[in-house]
Amino acid sequence: MYSGSLVFAQVMDLLPLKAFWRCMRRYPEQRPCRRFTCLDQFLCMAFAQLTGRESLRDIESCLRAVPTKLYHLGIRGTVCRTTLEV
Repeated sequence: MYSGSLVFAQVMDLLPLKAFWRCMRRYPEQRPCRRFTCLDQFLCMAFAQLTGRESLRDIESCLRAVPTKLYHLGIRGTVCRTTLEV
């Protein structure tokens, strides 16, 4: 069994998270989030772009198909369409 990190996680490691958090401080959210953070949403949308997903339902069904791998992708929150719409 493979014990390293997933390809998506390796690609996301190349992104400068300091710049992401700087943008988050500069442009704060309108509503506070509880479980699904802005980083989780960014990772879901990046996953959707890299895999060619076409709709929120498609993104949700793909990510919910293997919930045990979400943690390894870096997504800590529960994925559903209402959280992806924000």
